[in-house]
Amino acid sequence: MSSMSSVAGLSKYIRTLPKAKSSLLIIVVMSFILGSILFLLKPVSIGSILENLLYGGAFGFIVFGLPAIITGSTDQKWVYSLNGINLKAKHSMFLALVSMTIAGIVSILGTILGHFVDVDLFVNSILFGSVFAFAFNILVIWSTTRIKLFKSVIIAIIQPLLMIGMLIITSFLNNIETVFELGIIGTILKVITASIIFLLAIYSFIRVVESPMKKNLGFGVLEILSYFILHMNEGSDTIEDLFDNVGEAIDTIVGVASFRRLDGSIKALFISPCVHPGPLGDIGGSNMPTILADRFDAFTMVAHGPSTHDFNPVSRKEIVKIEEAVRKALDTMEYSGKASRFIRYSHKKANIGIQFFKNGTIMLSTFAPSGSDDIEYAVGLAAMIESQKEIGTENNILVDCHNSFNEEKGGVLPGNPELFQLLDTIKLINPLDLEHEIKVGCYHTDLGGFDKHQGIGESGLKTMVIEVNGQRTAYVLFDSNNMELGYRETIFNAVKDLDIDEIEVMTTDTHTVNTLSAGYNPVGTVEKEKIIDYVKLSIMEAIRDLEPVEAGTNTERILNLKTFGPNNSTELISTISSIVAVSKIIAPLTFIIAIIFVFIWIFLF
Repeated sequence: MSSMSSVAGLSKYIRTLPKAKSSLLIIVVMSFILGSILFLLKPVSIGSILENLLYGGAFGFIVFGLPAIITGSTDQKWVYSLNGINLKAKHSMFLALVSMTIAGIVSILGTILGHFVDVDLFVNSILFGSVFAFAFNILVIWSTTRIKLFKSVIIAIIQPLLMIGMLIITSFLNNIETVFELGIIGTILKVITASIIFLLAIYSFIRVVESPMKKNLGFGVLEILSYFILHMNEGSDTIEDLFDNVGEAIDTIVGVASFRRLDGSIKALFISPCVHPGPLGDIGGSNMPTILADRFDAFTMVAHGPSTHDFNPVSRKEIVKIEEAVRKALDTMEYSGKASRFIRYSHKKANIGIQFFKNGTIMLSTFAPSGSDDIEYAVGLAAMIESQKEIGTENNILVDCHNSFNEEKGGVLPGNPELFQLLDTIKLINPLDLEHEIKVGCYHTDLGGFDKHQGIGESGLKTMVIEVNGQRTAYVLFDSNNMELGYRETIFNAVKDLDIDEIEVMTTDTHTVNTLSAGYNPVGTVEKEKIIDYVKLSIMEAIRDLEPVEAGTNTERILNLKTFGPNNSTELISTISSIVAVSKIIAPLTFIIAIIFVFIWIFLF
């Protein structure tokens, strides 16, 4: 698996948390259950099972539930009063719920252990659980809220202290046996010492994983994590400032095919920028296909040009440079009312569908049904230069159809066999004369409100049908990040009865859909039949929209586009990948050692 696959796989940890009221209800129920189980294991007095259940439930609510409700209600205010970020009401309440559950489960396990060793560990188990709750609180608050360590400790310690305080009160009121043999002050000191041990473990772990990224890129894991969460919660673009500081300016290419009506107005644009719509969510260029298309009044399809994560724009404002290049290409566009038919060529795994227009071509490249990911810019540039030499046309718009997802395959890079297969396919192309009139029809649908849960981005589905000399070719574009392997061929089979002769399906490679636990989330993994129904509908509607047009092609340079850059993109991905790999070793080792020391300190001293 590639480093990019490893990083993309982190999206499986993205979750939508329950509302604050839901967490509050769970706290009440869960605390009652935890207390009941504890008192079944360690009855306070000889009584019936029902009495122990009710008495224990009340104990659990007071010791575990009330502190969780108090901190769940106040942690958000504490965080924002200290200029922190990310901890909304639902996050605060859910954090309190998880911490309470951890404390309760640890308490139960400790009490069970006491039965096996014939020692009363009831109180010490609750203390041990409280320390665990502190450790989890400090890890979450420090790593996500942008608050300094000392201030994070103050917020994180509130819930455990309240738990211990409630335990002291209930102990004195109810005369629980063998309570606090060291005394109240000794018990509190024991808890503080144990908390410091966990704090040192967490501090050491964070510093180890922070240092590589801090050294290589100038910002640390906590920064990128907290600002990413802020982006997911509130749509903030603060994270783009981090990327902007380390970004690299590049020059790249955009290909434009324009179809204008006979009255001179533009009916449709087909754009293929060699810019990658990443990295994730709405960060950088992730929503570029929609943002760029919305800048033009005409029906606009923004396909995926040859590019990888190296060419991710560092911020959304960089997209205006792509728009400027497209408008410049339109200003010098030459049109003709003639075009060629659509024809396919293939060599080994490489497939190209090509159609000739004024001064250039649209070349749709794919390695389907074999799996593939992004075509690297250098590979695409080599293919475009080869096409100029072999075909003799100046403006060849190369599209990476991005329609055969295989997570294990990776992209098409210089030196890969697929590069030479692509070049060899271009050598097979025979130039065609522009002999026939053109008609174009378009249709756009949001697929009935489908969204990222179905692998569909904001632009939904766009279809353009080009009719030349009686041949109708459907250009079908999903606003998605790749397509499930084999789904392209399923679509082909499903539209055979429609009044078209050729079809190609493409995806924009938008990374707005990569914010679910589905990882890459390609289209075609769910709702397959419904999506195909919309494809059929879009083709039929585009056919109804057919009208005579003139067409032209042009390519233009995008100047000084600030992107992640070849160096920083590789550095970022490899650093994150290595941090994940190292953390799988260091995290268990660090925390197991800390747990052992805390266990010995609480139970044996």
